[in-house]
Amino acid sequence: MRSPLVRRYRSGYSRVPLVLAAALASAGSATGCGKTAFDGRVFQNEQLSFRLASVPEGWQQLDAEGALLAFRDPKTPATIAVSGRCGSDGDDVPLESLTHHLFLSFTERTVESQVRVQLDGREALHTEMLARLDGVPKRFSVFVFKKNSCVYDFVHVAAPGASAEGRHEFVSFVQGFSTISP
Repeated sequence: MRSPLVRRYRSGYSRVPLVLAAALASAGSATGCGKTAFDGRVFQNEQLSFRLASVPEGWQQLDAEGALLAFRDPKTPATIAVSGRCGSDGDDVPLESLTHHLFLSFTERTVESQVRVQLDGREALHTEMLARLDGVPKRFSVFVFKKNSCVYDFVHVAAPGASAEGRHEFVSFVQGFSTISP
């Protein structure tokens, strides 16, 4: 039986919680429609394109259903997912609500910090959170922001006691993100 997260994502109800489930499982299956390309710095598909400053050394790229890009950092260990979607349904939704939506199926959610930052010339919300999925505790570092009618989510998932070094590397990774005009 599929988890509720998978059913919700496939039915179009949810935008990214499957990414979190895929990240927790640390692997998934490759999916996608249309042409998608990632050369290690630039990602492009039919809806959006963006540039990353660089993927940290040691991160291993994964195929994760529901994520545009996913990586495993075996050093910390952690899983990183980058997701995005375009359309008008996120335009009028506050960043706090978009972030909260990522964690609807999680329990014992504790927000440790939530701050507004600048990302690619726009306001983004960076949230540090502890939460449980099916009783398993995890630490999340999440960035959510909107630009050009697209919503982007960056998620770092690790064990609660994982080193802060991995989260700092993730923050640097996210800060190197920039959209590419169509």
